[in-house]
Amino acid sequence: MRPFRLARIAAEAEGVRLRAMATRMVTRVVLGILALVFVVAALAFAHIAVWYWLRFGASLPFYETTGIVGGADVLIGVILGLLAARSGPGHVEREALEVRRQAVLGIGKFMTLSELALPALRIAAGMRRRRRRA
Repeated sequence: MRPFRLARIAAEAEGVRLRAMATRMVTRVVLGILALVFVVAALAFAHIAVWYWLRFGASLPFYETTGIVGGADVLIGVILGLLAARSGPGHVEREALEVRRQAVLGIGKFMTLSELALPALRIAAGMRRRRRRA
């Protein structure tokens, strides 16, 4: 029974890893959307203030003012994009993956592939018989 127990542990560890990964992804999406709303609002006000200051406070021509503000936008976009790309798997995901790997390695030591497939074939045959009766 040990190989079946290890297979169950591997499946449970994979489930924990996938749930943690899904939770992390949903959290990232929600936080990203909220951040985007605030960044857009702040950028709108910052654009108006900076453009107005450059155009009238520093007495720069229209095209130079527009180029400066646009270049700053590109720089900010690159920085934010690099920060968003840095997120990696968390501690729980890595630990669950390691538990799954160890369990799968333990299964291989005790059973061959045919021994693992036999219970699956019995279950499939039982399901097929039930379908024919209905």
